[in-house]
Amino acid sequence: MDSDVAKLVADQRLEQAAELASVRGDPTTASALFERACRFESAADEAFRSGDFARSLSLAAMGSDEEAAERAFRSLVRDPLASERTAFKLERQGDNAWAARLFESIGKPILAAQAYERSGNAVAAAKLLEAAGEVASAARALEAQARKEPERWDLHVALGALLLRHGKTHAGVRVLQKVPESSRDRRAALSFLRVGLDSLGLPHALIEAEQELAALGGPLETEAPESPPVSVRARVFGRYAIVGEVASSPSARVLECIDSVQRERVAVKIFAAYDARGGGRDALARFEREVRVLGTLDHPNVVPLRDYIPEGPALVLAWMSHGTLEQMLAREPLAPARAVEIALGVLAALGEAHRLGVIHRDIKPANVLFDDAGVTRLGDFGVAHLSDLSATATAGVLGTFGYMSPEQREGRPAGVRSDLYSVGVLLWEMLTGERPDARGVEVAPRTRPSGVHRDLDARHDEIVLAMVQADPEKRPENAFVARRALESVKWPATMDRVTIARVERLASDPPAALRLVEQRDGTQRDTWLDRRVVTLALDTSTLARASAFARADHPALQAVLRVDRSGGLVWLAPPRGAPLVGALTYAQAATLREALERLHATGAVHGRVDAEHVRVGEDGSVMLTFSPTPEPLSTTELDYLALARLSSI
Repeated sequence: MDSDVAKLVADQRLEQAAELASVRGDPTTASALFERACRFESAADEAFRSGDFARSLSLAAMGSDEEAAERAFRSLVRDPLASERTAFKLERQGDNAWAARLFESIGKPILAAQAYERSGNAVAAAKLLEAAGEVASAARALEAQARKEPERWDLHVALGALLLRHGKTHAGVRVLQKVPESSRDRRAALSFLRVGLDSLGLPHALIEAEQELAALGGPLETEAPESPPVSVRARVFGRYAIVGEVASSPSARVLECIDSVQRERVAVKIFAAYDARGGGRDALARFEREVRVLGTLDHPNVVPLRDYIPEGPALVLAWMSHGTLEQMLAREPLAPARAVEIALGVLAALGEAHRLGVIHRDIKPANVLFDDAGVTRLGDFGVAHLSDLSATATAGVLGTFGYMSPEQREGRPAGVRSDLYSVGVLLWEMLTGERPDARGVEVAPRTRPSGVHRDLDARHDEIVLAMVQADPEKRPENAFVARRALESVKWPATMDRVTIARVERLASDPPAALRLVEQRDGTQRDTWLDRRVVTLALDTSTLARASAFARADHPALQAVLRVDRSGGLVWLAPPRGAPLVGALTYAQAATLREALERLHATGAVHGRVDAEHVRVGEDGSVMLTFSPTPEPLSTTELDYLALARLSSI
């Protein structure tokens, strides 16, 4: 940078400095200065002059300069490696349409389809997916976009044509018939519709369609339908069209569905392990108790029950569009005020449940959901104890271990204060990023909420600590008392954290030497919880990566179960499936990309995205296994590039 330009920069006269640099033949400096001045179009032009086509495209996209972006694009695609790197950068920047074009131009159809889908161009995504053999994914992309934009009739035309081409004639005809006569896409819809009507042997309907089509100027060119057929959307219980599976467990699975009668999105929870003669009987009894609980809990902080289907058996619940607290915590830390607002909502629901004699017993982030308005809703009363509160509830250890009260862990009776303990753990985790151990007031000050947030003090600590006391008698008497305590102090709505989240530690865990037994397959068995684990030596690097994996908390990432500081070990769940052979499917690549995004959001990279660290189950599920050390100079871009190589078709 010459002295005159530097002087203008020092005086904060950035535009003049950029123009001077441009005149004096320094387009690189000019581009950087124009960008600092937020003149992205000029910055893109200067970057193009300097030969930095990737930077030029990125800046032109930021400045919405289509002409400059197109010019940079044409030059950039001559370099496939630079194009691929730029495409990943544009994705993170939010310019998915340009990223998609770059991926497509360098022969990466699956990555291009993913980017097109994120940009809202489901038609382009579906074409690429269909050509790659991912027909079901193509249909899902079109359906998802059609739900977001119900008046986009071109999406219906594309979906109907896709169904016809793959043997789903009845479904294709139904989709095409929805396109109204007033739509400009009616001619295209009729062009495909007549093919379907002819295939179904409906001559009268075919004549009417051809007459209308003739009045519109005749048919457009269509592609003949071909086999084999593909299942696009199945239904359950007649009226619920499946969008996708949300979650599953040994006793139930949850599906996202569309209620074709009420025309609303719902969650259908289907019991999946009933055996009246065996162990499934108890699980079924808990499931049916959930029905009775939800039937009596008409409360604004409880997930509403829409229907109960005995022949499933299944529950139909209102759809919670804003996801779960588990997903929220995986995305970003919460301000104290928001964390307390969520805890107050859970306590309000519990106050009503406890009044009716219901103990929840499985409060955890996955069971705290948010509706369209972001209101906190408590769900999953499947392990609730329905009875008089004076009765015991010791029939087995139910619930999720990390959020259980000490008395539940030990098999002692669970009561109102057991639920309050779990809410305290939730609140602690929302405030600090980790779960507390069971030592209550003995917890080190730096691990308390005030040690994480500068705006919190001992008063805030005392309120939360009271909820997680090991002795139930030292906890608040009921949910209403706990609410009043939380509302008695002001909780800041801003983020001012001083430490990062750490991995869960449970002081009540017995020493590893007393819990772990070597297995023949090289894993170890945790005798206390009867589960297989894999252990790694604990050092600073492994602890940092374990913390990142734990905070990312994605089902496609190998789970971090425990950090055993006294034993010097990190406990991991055993990897599922076998090492990857061949290429990833579209759905598998999308799952792993989401897992990487969650991991990158914690500030970590994986660094070893390869066939050895990708496991594929017999059901097609995928997992990215834990790697103690990444490759040298690993970056998020290299993670995505490695994933792209595994999913190349």
